[in-house]
Amino acid sequence: MQPQVAERPVSLAFVDDHPAVLAGMTSIFSAEDDFMVVGQGASAEDAIALAAMHRPDVMFLDLSMPGDVVGAIRVITNTFRPTKVVILTAYSSVQSAIKVLDAGAMGFVLKGNSFDDLFEAVQSVLRDEVYVTRKYFAEVMALLRNKSETPESPRLNVREIQIIKHLANARTNREIAQALSVNEQTVKNYMSGLMTKLKARNRVEVVIAAEKYIN
Repeated sequence: MQPQVAERPVSLAFVDDHPAVLAGMTSIFSAEDDFMVVGQGASAEDAIALAAMHRPDVMFLDLSMPGDVVGAIRVITNTFRPTKVVILTAYSSVQSAIKVLDAGAMGFVLKGNSFDDLFEAVQSVLRDEVYVTRKYFAEVMALLRNKSETPESPRLNVREIQIIKHLANARTNREIAQALSVNEQTVKNYMSGLMTKLKARNRVEVVIAAEKYIN
């Protein structure tokens, strides 16, 4: 019987502008045979560079470090797969957790939590499971569930919004066409599209359904 070949260690990177945090995280995980720290950084730009260079399995990011952290999350999770992002933060909220999870992060852990939480976060995201620190877990999961059950609002283009604004002012198709320098049939075509997008049966329902676009 052939001996089993051990799986490679989980590669990790830590990006935080607090040297003590970087040193502590590196020390914790380096002491475990199952993990290998492949990089450190101190800004959102560093995070992207590390992801491009090392493609770590998991990357811990500080939410309040210099740079566009949310933008970095999007770049890393969209471009440097299969790297998983876990946010490690000292001061945050449910809204912040939702924001970073929407951007593509899979973990949200508060600094000061037990080491077990850090290890559990890594194992969870490697299984493609979202991990949220217990303090926020129930509320964050409820909000994410509600979002998934609520249909997204339709996206309207600039011309459609212009037409809706004219409709709100009781303009006829001909008047709208003249104001926008297009022919009347073009306006009718847009109206048909708007009624389909907004699930409206007439011009009045179009305006009501699109109220948020004209405020």
